Amino acid sequence: MAVGQTPMQPGLLSSTVSFVEGRLAPNSIYTVLHRECRNLFPDEMFADLFAEDGRRSVPPMIVAVVMVLQRLEGLSDREAVDRFAFDVRWKYAAGGLDFDHPGFVHTVLVDMRARLAASDRPDRIFERTVEVAARAGLIGRKRVLDSAPIYDAVATQDTITLIRSAIRGVLRASDRELRVALRAVISSGDAYTDLGKPVIDWTEQAEREALIDSRARDGFALLAVLDGRKVAEEVDQAARLLATVLGQDLQHGEDGVFRIARKVAKDRVISTVDAEARHGRKTVERSFDGYKGHIAEDPDSEIITATRVTAGNVGDAEPAAELLADLLSEQAEHAEQAEQAEQAEHAEQAEQAEVYGDAAYGTGPMLAKLDRAQIEAMVKTQPSSAPGGRFTKDAFTVDLEAGRVICPNQIVKEIRWHRNGSGVAAFGSACAGCPLRERCTTAKDGRDINLSPHEAHLARGRANSADPGWLARYRATRPKVERKIAHLMRRRHGGRRARMRGTAKVDADFSLLAAAVNLARLAVLGVTSTSTGRWAATMA
Repeated sequence: MAVGQTPMQPGLLSSTVSFVEGRLAPNSIYTVLHRECRNLFPDEMFADLFAEDGRRSVPPMIVAVVMVLQRLEGLSDREAVDRFAFDVRWKYAAGGLDFDHPGFVHTVLVDMRARLAASDRPDRIFERTVEVAARAGLIGRKRVLDSAPIYDAVATQDTITLIRSAIRGVLRASDRELRVALRAVISSGDAYTDLGKPVIDWTEQAEREALIDSRARDGFALLAVLDGRKVAEEVDQAARLLATVLGQDLQHGEDGVFRIARKVAKDRVISTVDAEARHGRKTVERSFDGYKGHIAEDPDSEIITATRVTAGNVGDAEPAAELLADLLSEQAEHAEQAEQAEQAEHAEQAEQAEVYGDAAYGTGPMLAKLDRAQIEAMVKTQPSSAPGGRFTKDAFTVDLEAGRVICPNQIVKEIRWHRNGSGVAAFGSACAGCPLRERCTTAKDGRDINLSPHEAHLARGRANSADPGWLARYRATRPKVERKIAHLMRRRHGGRRARMRGTAKVDADFSLLAAAVNLARLAVLGVTSTSTGRWAATMA
């Protein structure tokens, strides 16, 4: 299929332009898309997704506009193509198309997502919005980081459902010959064709245990048949999922019976329908199932500069370096230029780079990375704590240069360093007769002060987090990202809850949502293109 071309000359009397103009606000996203869609998403921008010859596709610019508005309004594919067919604002946004401009089937959107996913630049629509904002001078050298739960699009399954579903997946993926061999070793009598749970008396513990044991034995028997056998990739993936499910929830008792383990696996698969979703926790009290959407935002323009989706159990600081890739590379470039010129003026004249984040980002590795890049870490760091109101680590004087720690009773101990860069100062017997012992420790062997490999950065972060001046700067900037998260999550379908399954697809969908929110913000800021190909923000 060859790339289609957007019509450049709408009909004189049939165009939506004369009807819509004057009825929409100048800062409406429909208005900015109408004015700039050909500069934002020209058909050539998607040319690499199509063949050079063949039947013409629906013009990619029109599809891009529909995809952006679809994500902004939280619509399904069918709802989006219906909206394009009957809502004049959508045709106006796509360059002022005629009232009778033909629509297209919803599978065009499915096809475009698949083409983008298989390309070298799957997030090009989002990247284009960031590029335009940068060229309009809207992106500075400050970033605010945050994340939000994205609930998965499937039901969380219990152990027996997980096992039966995983076994059913292996059987379904196998060819006829292999399926016969696999069914021959199933001893429970379960056909694994019914999606519902087997009928037993669920109030009887013995019956529940017998059910778990028999299905677990079926699963292990299937894996034994597949062990060492060369199989198709689909069968291999299904077998790996079955092995994961069996290994995460079961324990083999001394009596030879498989039972549900009284523990929760660290990286537990919660559904075979979406094997990449995970249990997550946003706060101590608030848990969820699914994914996390991470963003970096320029706090001055409120433009989202980067996005990333991870499993729900991934810590916020883990993808932070990817979210800050542009800032980190920019800092490295500035440092190299300053070094080559042998002068500091270049670095001094540039705006100080700053990164804001809550305590989830205040980890040692994160603070060290920012320090190496000469980026000011406006990141909260958890204060040190001790049970029972006893002395915290901050009550001790840690002298890293001298390699010693002084306790509140002025006892000095040397730091014993480990190979990984961590260390410990053990006060041991010195605590025995200490008058402050009750306020310090209840440990029989005395108090130990454990030091992180990044102790200097953590101590500085804790000190900053307690400084009133630092906190005032933090509170003036950090909350801006909360409003942006609210913009992203205001729709339940496609916002707070994923429309897709699997990390890659949810990530692409979240990136597209961020592009739509960016375009809405660019409309408010009055972004326009000039005849020379530049961009300007008239209301920034």
